[in-house]
Amino acid sequence: MIAKLIWRNLWRNSRRTLITMASIAFAVLFAILMKSFQDGVFNNLIKNVVGYYTGYVQIHQKGYWEEQVLDNSFTNNTALSNVIKQNPQIKNAIPRLETFVLASKGNTTKGCLLVGTDTEKENELTHLKSKLKSGNYFQNKDNEVLVAEGLSSRLNLNVSDTIVLFGQGYHGIMAAGKYRIKGILSLASPAMNNSFVYLPLKATQSFLSAENQLTSISLGIDNPKNMDVIVKNMRKKMGEDYEIMSWQKMMPEIANHIKADGYSFYVFSGILYLIIGFGLFGTLLMMTTERKYEFGMLLAIGMKKSKLATILLGETIMITFLGILFGIVLSLPLVIYLNQKPVKLTGEIAKTYEQFGFEAIFPTTVDSAIFINQSLIVLIIAMFIGMYPLWHVSNLNPIKAMKK
Repeated sequence: MIAKLIWRNLWRNSRRTLITMASIAFAVLFAILMKSFQDGVFNNLIKNVVGYYTGYVQIHQKGYWEEQVLDNSFTNNTALSNVIKQNPQIKNAIPRLETFVLASKGNTTKGCLLVGTDTEKENELTHLKSKLKSGNYFQNKDNEVLVAEGLSSRLNLNVSDTIVLFGQGYHGIMAAGKYRIKGILSLASPAMNNSFVYLPLKATQSFLSAENQLTSISLGIDNPKNMDVIVKNMRKKMGEDYEIMSWQKMMPEIANHIKADGYSFYVFSGILYLIIGFGLFGTLLMMTTERKYEFGMLLAIGMKKSKLATILLGETIMITFLGILFGIVLSLPLVIYLNQKPVKLTGEIAKTYEQFGFEAIFPTTVDSAIFINQSLIVLIIAMFIGMYPLWHVSNLNPIKAMKK
């Protein structure tokens, strides 16, 4: 009986009900869009950072990150490989041997980072093949290199030219070698583009006299949300001899940037929720004022204030629920569309983003938790504001209320 009365009360003044529902629906729409954009941009930033080179997690010999020298490398053994393979959450494991060397052609010499890697696995994680500007991608059996575009320009190198590498090998052994250039890479990060040379892992180990040695294993994982669990499990299984580092530990400046932007989101969210709250309060205030005579008459003919309060609370819940549902219906196709076709920046701003290795796009993320959480927040705000009509009824004098 009360439920039927609540429903009829809502549609006795359909204009008033629709205005309230619309204000709640647009509040939910804006809250979902704001959070979806933030998560989408952050997820895309992380994907660019970790997918471009580091991976989500890296394994090193203990102490390597503090002193990145070949003597802090480790042996690529079967036991280590088995621990990685046994974890179903790890999709890719890219072994690398990295060191700084001198690259030379003729009388020109420049320092560079030599990256020895498994060519097939490297392409799975970083899509290195797609970054070829000219030439061909290398194979694990090759004794040829891929050179970053900035470095090749500095040394005046082209495909099929020969580059000479000098450096210090494992345990201080002198390393020197000549390698044919198989391809030129265009890397978006300026630091990488000016200094990277890729060589197949076996050829690198031979060049550095570091047979079966690695400086790192980069891990690609199934879901970024599982990263902390993976790091914790790997540390437990691999013991004290290795350091297992998440990308946040390796690149704290990026992690801090995301954290700072996260705090700014809470500030903007607070402002948005404040606006939503005042909007809802204004609507409910209008509804309560318009129905003052009605409330007075109902109390005068014998309705208890507790029952009237129950009806008003039910109306608030019903309107809020319908408004939230309408807001989700409005926001879902928009979020999906912007996820598939994200906002793209152009011009100088886009070039600035790309120079630092980031895609100049702003996608949304489609996550059910965003819809649920933002709807719950708006519901809580609406329920809190919905206490006003109850307070008004509890202090209402029926005789004064019926005077016009």
